[in-house]
Amino acid sequence: MSGAVISGLSGSPVADRPRLWPVGFLAASVWIGTAAVTALLPDRIEVGRTQELALIALALGGALLLAGLATPWLGTAGQKIRKAGPWLTVLPLALGGWEMATAKLALLPLPFFASPQGLLEVYLEDWPRLGESVLHSLWLLLSGYAIGAAAGFVAGVALGWSRAIGYWVHPVLRLIGPLPATAWLPIAFFAFPTSGSASTFLVALATWFPVTVLTWSGVAGVNKAYYDIARTLGASQTFLVLKVAVPAALPQVFVGLFMGLGASFSVLVVAEMLGVKAGLGWYLQWAQGWAAYGNMYAALLVMALMCSSLVTLLFKGRDRVLAWQKGTVRW
Repeated sequence: MSGAVISGLSGSPVADRPRLWPVGFLAASVWIGTAAVTALLPDRIEVGRTQELALIALALGGALLLAGLATPWLGTAGQKIRKAGPWLTVLPLALGGWEMATAKLALLPLPFFASPQGLLEVYLEDWPRLGESVLHSLWLLLSGYAIGAAAGFVAGVALGWSRAIGYWVHPVLRLIGPLPATAWLPIAFFAFPTSGSASTFLVALATWFPVTVLTWSGVAGVNKAYYDIARTLGASQTFLVLKVAVPAALPQVFVGLFMGLGASFSVLVVAEMLGVKAGLGWYLQWAQGWAAYGNMYAALLVMALMCSSLVTLLFKGRDRVLAWQKGTVRW
């Protein structure tokens, strides 16, 4: 009898029964309620795309309702959806509050505070110009970041390995390295033939300094015993650099790459505000000039998503290269 009870408690009919997702049903109801408020309450200010916004909220509510029923059978994807449950509940509340404060009650002054419909209208109607700006910014960011990261890696390895190079370059690095890259704007636009090449140089410069310093620190901090063992086994100077120093310094190198990516984003906006005809920085300046604050907020949201996505990709690359340190640095 006791064996049957234990079997019933731990066996698949009871313990392994799929469970529904109550938080998912709550999130779905909040999204549907937000859709109803958006569609049924009258707008106090003249805005468009109200019905489209309500339909999007309703579709998300329906999707979450289906997810609440299906998550027990979705495996890993279902676990990720469950983990996001509180956020999926808070987001429609924030959207509803934003909608009430702008379009429905007009509590926030125009044109400084755009309604959710204003951002949706930008994405639906101005997507060619915004998309072109995103592509230009990505090209400028990735090209400048790649040049700066490569130059910083080479400079950092050279500084950490060679005492002669460290003696001559270190004082110069300490003098000009901490200067913000934007301070070089007048020189960059004078020295380079086009505003695009000058902007690429500024992004590369912002990336170069943290990558150089952290790579140098990583190479200089390698345990000397590693070199002694490798020399005992007949390793050459090239082997010591490429197979001992660089792999041991990789954790520090990736920290420099993360810092360089953040610095390059801050410089990107400033560089694109001067002399270029496309890019998110240019788009922000154009939107401010025309008091199109909905366009400005839409561009800021795109920029935040782009930055977060690139950092996430960099972290995934780090976890793949440094598999033994996976999870030690989180994003």
